[in-house]
Order: sequence, then structure tokens, then C-alpha cells
Amino acid sequence: MIARVFPRKTNASPDDPLAFFGEPPEELPILDQVHISVTFTYDLPRAEELAKAWGRHYNVKIGGPAVGDPGGEFVPGMYLREGYTITSRGCPNKCWFCDVWKREGAIRELSIAGGWMLQDNNLLACSESHIRAVFAMLGRQKEPIHLSGGLEAARLKHWHIELLWNVRPKQIFFAYDTPDDLEPLIEAGRMLRMADFTRSHLRCYVLIGGPKDTISAAEQRLFEAWTAGFMPCAMLWRGPNNIPSNEWKQFQRVWARPAITKARIREILFND
Repeated sequence: MIARVFPRKTNASPDDPLAFFGEPPEELPILDQVHISVTFTYDLPRAEELAKAWGRHYNVKIGGPAVGDPGGEFVPGMYLREGYTITSRGCPNKCWFCDVWKREGAIRELSIAGGWMLQDNNLLACSESHIRAVFAMLGRQKEPIHLSGGLEAARLKHWHIELLWNVRPKQIFFAYDTPDDLEPLIEAGRMLRMADFTRSHLRCYVLIGGPKDTISAAEQRLFEAWTAGFMPCAMLWRGPNNIPSNEWKQFQRVWARPAITKARIREILFND
């Protein structure tokens, strides 16, 4: 048996009896191996502490995106809780802020495991046959669909929108990371609104806090995502050796929670 140990618990963490979030329990289970799974580089010091603690009793391996693990076939429930699925890895884009293309390569299409919360990095970069097979799988799910990996607006086509319409996702995430993303995002918003999708479905990750970024410039981009028809969600950049300031953290909080974001939008529209 393999136990998985995580530096922190999130909404995506597995919740089975062999998933742990700290030091070994007093009553040690019988295990063949322990995997320390690390998603974020800033969790590496804690992961190393856990590896030492668990390593006193078991054979331990550290893996995950934070240590450059390229990932293989997705195993449902192993490192993400039931309902999450990943059907492809990698991305053909080489964005300066992203390690996915360095870690996982271009696009690798995986076997399609069932799930209703899709986490692919760039699903629309996959082949048409793979995309259609993924949506066929989503259409068989009994839970509300969440496309949380972030769709690339520049790759959105009308037949994608037809597939989206057929499964009626509760949430569809896009991304606005660089200036070149804005025009495709505006066009994607226009196409999706014509298909009766609204901000209740459409969300957009907006990268903030990168080198030379400012609060005012970041807020402008977030508002641009709003005007394009999306509910913006600020994603705070945390590069190597970069610790975001409290000002950036507080700013992100305003633009990462829809209720607070809507209040700020009203301020911009009617008071600023």
C-alpha cells in the first residue's frame, strides 16, 4: 500500500484513509511506500520536513510539480480527490511565468479517466479527436462540470462552444496572462455570450504581481476581463525566491472572491 502525504490540504486533496497532511500518526499503518506530493515550490521546505519524519519509518519518495515531475498517466483519486481528472499534460506555449512546458513538454494526450472537474493545462491544444472524447466523457457525468484548468481563448472555435453547450459546465475558466491574451479573450467572450453563457459560467484567471507589475495596472487587466464578459480571478505570481508583499496579497483577496470582486466592480463603475 502507498500512502500519500501533502504539505497542505486543499479542496482538491484526496480524502481517503491513506492520505495524510502532517507528521506520521501515533499508530503507524502498514505501508509499502510513502509519497510526499508537492505542488507548489514554496511548500518544499515543509515537504522535506515531512520526508524526514516519515522516512524514519518508511521508504519515502518526494514528487510532484514542485520538483519537476513531468507526470504520467493520471490515476483517479491518487493525488487529487475523486471527481478530478487530467486528460492531457504539457502545453505548446512557452510563457515566461509558467513551468508547465519545461516540466511536461508540449502536449501529451493521456487515457481519459472519468471525472467532472477537469484540470488539463491546455485542453484546446489537444487533437480534435481527443477533445471530443473528453467532452463525451464529461457528458456522462452526473455531477456539475467544472473546466478549471484554464482554456486558451486564442484556440477557441465554434465547435468547442457546441461541445461546451452540450455539457453545460457550471464553470469554465479562461486565462488572461499577457497583453496578447486580451483580444482573443474579448472575442471568446463575445462568442460565448452569443451561445447564452454568462458570467455565472465564465471565469478568467488573471496573472498579477509579476516583475514591474503595479496594483493599478493589475486592476485594469482584471476590469478588462470583467468587461469581456468573465468573472475575473486574480492569480498572484510567485516566482523563484519571490515572496509577495502584504499589499499584493490583500489586493488578490479582493479579486479572488466573487462577492468581494463584485463590490469592487461596483465601486469602479459608479464611484471611481
